[in-house]
Amino acid sequence: MADITRAQARTIVETALAMGRERGFKPLAIAVYDARGALKAFEAEDGTSLKRGEIAMGKAFAAVALGVPSRTINAMALERPHFVGALGGVVGGPFVPVPGGVLVKASGGSLVGAVGISGDTSDNDEAAAVAGIAAAGLEGVTGA
Repeated sequence: MADITRAQARTIVETALAMGRERGFKPLAIAVYDARGALKAFEAEDGTSLKRGEIAMGKAFAAVALGVPSRTINAMALERPHFVGALGGVVGGPFVPVPGGVLVKASGGSLVGAVGISGDTSDNDEAAAVAGIAAAGLEGVTGA
């Protein structure tokens, strides 16, 4: 199984942060996981609130653990709240089922990781993730 590289993870983080600054987003926390669910890169900007990092990690880890973007998990939560509520105890890591957790795929379509961002609106978090992923030469899957 291919995984996201350290260089790609750093590109994602730097590009997402730059986009956030250019667009006037609130301070962001960004977590990049590889396909195994191991944290590959993390950064929280100055001024993020206390638990933004954990929220970013929870968005990304939920996406990679279930193999679907966190936007899709959010839709599942609306349809089957008890099921999604139970998943938090099953996935073995942080679990935040709201938009902002984007799957990362290689050019051949294989899953190589996930990115989670928290700090601004969920839609803005997701947009920053997609920009970072594209800058790394990878495909972001949002579920939108």
